[in-house]
Amino acid sequence: MGIKKYLTIRVIILIAALLGSLLTISPNPFAKGIAVKTIDRNSEIYNEGLRINDRIISIDKDLINSIDDFNSKINEAFDVKEKSITIETDKGIKNYKYLLSPGFRTDNLTVIFAEDFTNLSRGENITKINNFKVNDQRDLDIIVKNITETVKLSIKTDKKNIIYLATEKPKFKVGAAKTTNIKKGLDLEGGTRVLLKPIKDSEELITDREVDDLIKVLGNRLDVYGLSDLKIRPAKSFLSDDRFVLIEIGGVTREEIADLIGKQGKFEAKIGDVVVFEGGKKDVTFVCRNDGSCSGITPPQRIDSGDYLTRFQFQIKLSPDAAKKQGLTTKNLTVNATEEGGYLSKNLDLYLDGELIDSLRIGKDLRGNERATDILISGPGYGRSQEESGKEALKSMEKLQTILITGSLPLDIKIEKLDSISPLAGEAFLKNAMIIGILVFIGVALVLYLRYRKLKIAFLILSTSFFEVIIILGFASIIGWSLDLAAIAGIIAAIGTGVDSQIVIVDEIQKGAAGQLNWKQRIKNAFFIIFAAYSTVVVAMLPLFSAGAGLVRGFAITTIIGVSIGVFITRPAFSSLMEKLSEE
Repeated sequence: MGIKKYLTIRVIILIAALLGSLLTISPNPFAKGIAVKTIDRNSEIYNEGLRINDRIISIDKDLINSIDDFNSKINEAFDVKEKSITIETDKGIKNYKYLLSPGFRTDNLTVIFAEDFTNLSRGENITKINNFKVNDQRDLDIIVKNITETVKLSIKTDKKNIIYLATEKPKFKVGAAKTTNIKKGLDLEGGTRVLLKPIKDSEELITDREVDDLIKVLGNRLDVYGLSDLKIRPAKSFLSDDRFVLIEIGGVTREEIADLIGKQGKFEAKIGDVVVFEGGKKDVTFVCRNDGSCSGITPPQRIDSGDYLTRFQFQIKLSPDAAKKQGLTTKNLTVNATEEGGYLSKNLDLYLDGELIDSLRIGKDLRGNERATDILISGPGYGRSQEESGKEALKSMEKLQTILITGSLPLDIKIEKLDSISPLAGEAFLKNAMIIGILVFIGVALVLYLRYRKLKIAFLILSTSFFEVIIILGFASIIGWSLDLAAIAGIIAAIGTGVDSQIVIVDEIQKGAAGQLNWKQRIKNAFFIIFAAYSTVVVAMLPLFSAGAGLVRGFAITTIIGVSIGVFITRPAFSSLMEKLSEE
């Protein structure tokens, strides 16, 4: 009978929850190497198939075991001499130095994009490069190709092999390969947290819909700039009707986030240099969304790289003025024949804050049509699987829909609070928390032994508390909740109440064993006390969901999860084991 007598239903439930949590956490303390932490979705390396959390095994057949190995290999590959270039435009002569690419893109000799180091401005017309006269776009393409140097990188990941012909350093950041599925919050990972207060010109209260629109525009804006590890959510003051937006971004400085948020968020659709319409109700009177009759995605198709392509499309309606402007702009454009049909010689380029976010082909039927208010917007979504490409297409479609509907920020914003935390500080926080946790366990073990003089009881209480920690972390991994300082404080609070409850159970069982009352009745009395304390803790935590604009929400959520796991899983199992011990 030995062990079997302890395996009651309550204990089996605890064991199942514990094993499930370990599988969810997936601890791998011996994980080696580095993994992609952030990546610019608009970069060439992303289009080649590199994704967040991909583990980099080698670069050009050289094994990569650390961040230093990665940096050393990248610096070695891109260790090229600077080149000088002289560009003559209709605005003057520009001289600058570059490494691989001259750093600009053109359309019919007109600059449509230029890196900061080039001193070129969008809209300039190029006439000469290094004293070679440029007659047309074909001449320019040949010259640029001859003066552009590429670096071939062969990157092997745990998912696929990528051959990358780069004209600039790859736009992604790496970090140590993850050892668990537990997500670290900003306090432990490092980054920037900003609390924004929406402001209205009138005295009317800001509605939930207005806050949701603001969050969508801000999210789209930050996503355009290639930021990852982004969390953005609404918050509300508990003591007033003030509404806030809380943004957390890993790996971004205070100055960078303040600059990004401070921009206007202006959307423009251009054909060449002409703005044919802008985002917002003035030019775009209707955007189809959440309606399968005028928006959706096509079936995924396999492409040459082995990935999948899913296209999205949705209809919009332009105002009469915008339609007329588009007709006048396209009137003199030529038609290019393709396998998919005829398209105009210039694309419809979509810009956000001056940055090109997408470029759409214009059907030949729209040339010179000043009454065409119905336009079909389309775009691609790429992925390694059919499901991933579909998700990317839906995400891109929703981003464009939101930009077209809202245009610039629907509300003015004010930065209420801006905090920046370094990764080194986060590591120190985590290390100190672990040390304190070990000291607390030792202290509690000593007190319990002095109180009961039985190692079995002290060991059982401490083991149950440890199991609670594992199950809490497992549940956090399932729901994707990030572990930050507030969450760690919540775990400590939950474990503290758990020890109190277990002491109540032990005292009540010992009284029953002494013949003062039937021990089953004493267990009922103990759980009455435990449920009363549980209810008090839950009610006390509810106001913290909104207190401080939600900055301590992690403490409230983790505490409620912790005490709930204790009351419904670990406490019943602990009482069952104590019952068996009392019978010996």
